[in-house]
Amino acid sequence: MQLTLERVTKKVGAQTWLYEQSIAPRHGAVTVLLGATQAGKTSLMRLMAGLDTPTSGLVLVDGKDVTGVPVRERNVAMVYQQFINYPSLKVAENIGSPLKLRGEKNIEARVRELADKLSIGMFLDRYPAELSGGQQQRVALARALAKNAPLVLLDEPLVNLDYKLREGLREELTQLFATGDSTVIYATTEPGEALLLGGYTAVMDAGELLQYGPTAEVFHAPQSLRVARAFSDPPMNLLAGRVTAGGVQLAGGPLVPIALPAGVEGTVTIGLRASALDVRQGEGGIAIPGRVELAEISGSDTYVHAETLVGELVAQLTGVHRFELGAAITLHFPAAQAYVFDASERLVVAPAWRRKGG
Repeated sequence: MQLTLERVTKKVGAQTWLYEQSIAPRHGAVTVLLGATQAGKTSLMRLMAGLDTPTSGLVLVDGKDVTGVPVRERNVAMVYQQFINYPSLKVAENIGSPLKLRGEKNIEARVRELADKLSIGMFLDRYPAELSGGQQQRVALARALAKNAPLVLLDEPLVNLDYKLREGLREELTQLFATGDSTVIYATTEPGEALLLGGYTAVMDAGELLQYGPTAEVFHAPQSLRVARAFSDPPMNLLAGRVTAGGVQLAGGPLVPIALPAGVEGTVTIGLRASALDVRQGEGGIAIPGRVELAEISGSDTYVHAETLVGELVAQLTGVHRFELGAAITLHFPAAQAYVFDASERLVVAPAWRRKGG
């Protein structure tokens, strides 16, 4: 099934929830809708499902206009943040309910297959209230997958689960999606989740669709500062600069020797991902002195916040490191790892990266 949204908008009263946008998610792949709360992700998914009708524009399925067709007349599976299960039915009955409605045979075998894939096979004879939150969400996911719908919509399905459950379920979902034949739309606020799921990513902000494409390409080549801000965790370090003959002169800091396209002049913004900064001097590295404001350990990485001549910088260091608050520190980065955005916030230079298979 090919889902296509052509120039859709959504207005509620005087408010615009979705500005004009077009998107055709790739069939058989995962499309991640990435953006902060109120970016418009849920509003867009509701148009895809038929729960809402766009104020203008068309929703097409395989080229057929289904703009006014309600959700009950479409073959769509949905899972929300707040999982919904039938409390009076056992887990096996919950998962098998879509199959029973379609009058399918071998329901028990299909239920067992899905339950085993989602690691809930041992709970088939229990009621949802007897399960943990993570287990109940797996039941809701299994029931959605049982529909075998050509369009699966997942609206931040893991947001209410604890960290360990989320990590494990993300990996399981990635494997499930890789072997499926459905168009999967997955909404999240987390850039890391988009990178883990792969596929394609649509970056949204304040009701606008900013960029859509293969996830790795959108991450490595954000077309604008808005995309770079949305698709970076921790947030990208943004430094003010001015174009000079030798590259970009940082305000209050060193010169970044970088070749710029013809016509780029005046004020620009240098973007540095936290992982591009290090405390070690690398070949051709640019040094920025400062003082440690905060050092926090997260998993196997250490995040160092430093106040420097060019503003506050956040460095993501591999491994566990100890820093004294207020201690002097020098952060280094290679010019080749710098992004450059022009005065209109358009990307003009991005670090080189190797495309998969390239």
